[in-house]
Amino acid sequence: MSKGTVVLAYSGGLDTSCILVWLKEEGYDVITFLANIGQEEDFDAAKKKAESLGAKKVFIEDLRAEFVEEFIWPSVQASAIYEDRYLLGTSVARPCIARRQIQIARQEGAQYVSHGATGKGNDQIRFELTCYALYPEVKIIAPWRIPEFYNRFVGRKDLMEYAKKHGIPVPVTPKAPWSMDANLMHISYESGILENPKSHAPADLYLMTKSPEDAPNSPDVLEIEFKKGVCLSVYISSSHVVGLFSPLVQLGGRHGVGRIDIVENRFIGMKSRGIYETPGGTILYHAHLDIETFTLDREVRRIKQGLGVKFAEMLYNGFWYSPECEFVRHCIDKSQESVDGKVQLSVFKGQVYILGRESPKSLYNEELVSMDVQGDYDPCDASGFIKINAVRPIGGRRVSGSARVLCSVHPNCKWTDSQQETNL
Repeated sequence: MSKGTVVLAYSGGLDTSCILVWLKEEGYDVITFLANIGQEEDFDAAKKKAESLGAKKVFIEDLRAEFVEEFIWPSVQASAIYEDRYLLGTSVARPCIARRQIQIARQEGAQYVSHGATGKGNDQIRFELTCYALYPEVKIIAPWRIPEFYNRFVGRKDLMEYAKKHGIPVPVTPKAPWSMDANLMHISYESGILENPKSHAPADLYLMTKSPEDAPNSPDVLEIEFKKGVCLSVYISSSHVVGLFSPLVQLGGRHGVGRIDIVENRFIGMKSRGIYETPGGTILYHAHLDIETFTLDREVRRIKQGLGVKFAEMLYNGFWYSPECEFVRHCIDKSQESVDGKVQLSVFKGQVYILGRESPKSLYNEELVSMDVQGDYDPCDASGFIKINAVRPIGGRRVSGSARVLCSVHPNCKWTDSQQETNL
């Protein structure tokens, strides 16, 4: 008798293929769900494999459009970057994938969902917080947290033996000695030989970007147009390109843009070493940052910066569907109403260079800031501004209220009243 129906987040790889068979062995009816979020995958082969292993139904879902529109663009608007370096390519995909998994579970009347995320990582949290937020009654089967499972399959060798015993096709060639996650935004690498933080990444690890040393010897110039903080169009060498995100990924990859090698703090409480390639996201991050600074009020942007940091933490930790993250996303979206304009930039040898920008909503006043034109500004007003800012204690001392300052550019500039210092 069946224990019930479970929707398994399935990749077609060794781990989730073994989990599929193990779930059936445990008495569950298994529906597999594979999300297309831009990774290189033979989806037909994965479907046939799942069917051959006894999946009751197989769902292959193309989520690329909603991944970009509903998840990547809000992250670009937020300038979301975790711990100053990571552009959250894996993190931002998880709520998109898990949302569809839950939709399938509800549609098929499944009481359970399952995944192959490790019991030490962040993904288990991201998947499960989304599942509980959207389907509070759901029950989650996480094999890598079940002692009967992880004690049985201590390492990859045990999985390989189980696969051979149950007729699960296994790779003919050895898997790369690290774990990899890919989507149209990025590729991440961790675990295996990368767990030693001192060891250098092998040159053949990178799949999305060229080494900057091997990149073209001349830059590519492009223009990105934004509307309310979202990429509207891309021109490369003055030619409009079809699509928005993929051309930036290809261009950035060709020039070696977007590689980082970091040690980060996992939400679950340990540090981990990760290597990331995010070529298109890196270009967009720099372009959006520039047009936002150009068009956004200073104080509004300072508040928005803080919200962006908070948003990145919530995204990394799996709280996309939390009330607080919904609130922060709403505030960030509101901040982007005036972030319209075009940014010209070049990419070259692993770097992104801003060349210029223009916007109908620019707050830049060329006459006001000019060193050659006085404009609507009286330099003498700066004296009072500086004096007021000097009222608060600086370095344990303060200037008394009787002191007066003349314009510092005047040839006879000096203190005209007695300069008094009061110890605090």
